[in-house]
Parts: sequence; structure tokens; C-alpha cells
Amino acid sequence: MKTQSILYNNRSEKTKIEMVDLYNEATEDYEFWSKDFNMHFGYYSPFKTNLFKRDSMLNEMNRQVLNRLENRPKENTLIDLGCGMGGSMRYALKQNQISSAFGVTLSDFQVTKGNALLNGLNGTILKENYNKTSFKSNTFHSALAIESFCHSGHSVISIKEAHRILKPGGRLVIADAFLKKEDSQLCSGSQFAYHRLCNHWSLEKLENINDYKQKLKDIGFTKVVVENMSFRVAPSVLHVPFAIVGFAFKTLWTNKALKKESLHNLKGSFYALLSGLHMKSFGYYIITATKN
Repeated sequence: MKTQSILYNNRSEKTKIEMVDLYNEATEDYEFWSKDFNMHFGYYSPFKTNLFKRDSMLNEMNRQVLNRLENRPKENTLIDLGCGMGGSMRYALKQNQISSAFGVTLSDFQVTKGNALLNGLNGTILKENYNKTSFKSNTFHSALAIESFCHSGHSVISIKEAHRILKPGGRLVIADAFLKKEDSQLCSGSQFAYHRLCNHWSLEKLENINDYKQKLKDIGFTKVVVENMSFRVAPSVLHVPFAIVGFAFKTLWTNKALKKESLHNLKGSFYALLSGLHMKSFGYYIITATKN
């Protein structure tokens, strides 16, 4: 058992290093995906979003997540756990949905460029691990994690830390992809797409959605609501092949070499699309949970 624990810790550390390298080198590429540097998939709302305008759907995902942080006081403080370039934070601050925001990331590039984009807004990005932040217990009214907890395998450590730094009555909203069954129960096609997705996007693993819901309850979260948003997210996922081709042509046109990290990112995007086609095995969910 001790040997297995050492192997797991080594694998986790290796994944973390690969993830940091990926985002230090490839974050800039996301401007092709989103002018607002939203580093996540979108949410399609009929008559509100435009199927052909990706940022319309990406910002709608921000809106959907923030709307679930209801019952917020006027002086509402937000923590974005795995904030990327701070796209969700900027959206929330510009929409006056929060009074102040902090974000944490392990990428130096994201800290520097993200804080520059937050200039003039009451938000700050820190270089910290969302599994172990420097914030005092009971600090924030709201917490969000959009496609970030997957990088640590949807670990129970991540939601324990979120629970610790939230005030009593505070709400956590998670938007992410999850497995609908155990890894061992996936068909060969699902396993192929899943393992390559994890490899190219530096994900430890994806958790089974039912197990994850129980983990949230075991830690002390209440009012745990799990919403399957796969069909709402699918239209933005279908933008992936066009974005891959467009980015590749742009890179070649400007005579730039395609970085190793950029290539990994593009391959990860392709396998995300491929995984999404296996709807019996994978789903995209928005989870809302409240701290007692």
C-alpha cells in the first residue's frame, strides 16, 4: 500500500509539472479560442447565445455559473480555484456580480498576463495551488472551479480546501466533465479517447459523477445539486475542429513553429471532442454545493 501511495504521489507531481508547462507555454494560444481568454467550453442558451460566435457561449457559461452563486451579500468575495487568465473573474467584476475576486493558478504566465488584464478591476491572481491556498478559513462568500479540478483528478483534497476557505452558507459551483461509469467499465473507444485526453491535457483523471457527489456530501457540503449540461455544452465543443484547423493555418501562415505544448493542447482538444461523442461514458455537469 505504501509503494502504491508513493507511485501515486510521483504521478500526481509529474502531472502537475506537465500541466504548469502546458499553461506557461500554450495559454497565449487560447486567444484564438476566446478573445476574452475564457479557457473553457461554452453554454448554449436559445435566443441568448449565437451558435456561430464562440465567445457568446463561453461568456454564457460564466453567467450560468455565477447565477448559481445566488443569495450573495452585497459585499460578495469570490475565489476562482484554477482561474487561468481570469476570464470568469473579469466577467463577474464587469457585470458587478461580485465586489472583489481572487484567483489562483500555478502558471507564472497566467499570473502576469492575467493580472495585466484585470488592471482597473478589483481582482487579483496569485500563484498558488488550489489544493492548499494561503487564505484563512471562512474567507469567501463564493467559490467557482470551471474545468480546473480535473487537473488534480477531481481529488477530495480540492473540495476540502474549497470547503475550508468558504464562509458558512457560502456556495461552491463546479463546471466540468466527469465519467458516468468507472474507468474499467468504459468501452475500448471511450478508453482510447479518455486516456489520450488525460495525457494531452495533463489531467490526473476524471471522477465518476456519482462518487463525486457523495464526496461533496461527506466533506460537509449540503444542497448538492448536479445538473447534466452535456447538450448545452455540445455546440461549443463542435467548434473544436474548426478552431484546431484555424489555429494551425494561422501558425503556418505566420511562419511560426508549432510548440510542443501547443501541439499537446490541440490534440487534447481533439480528444475532448472524441470523448464527448461517447455520451454513455462522459458527461458535462454543473454542480452546486453549499457549506453549512
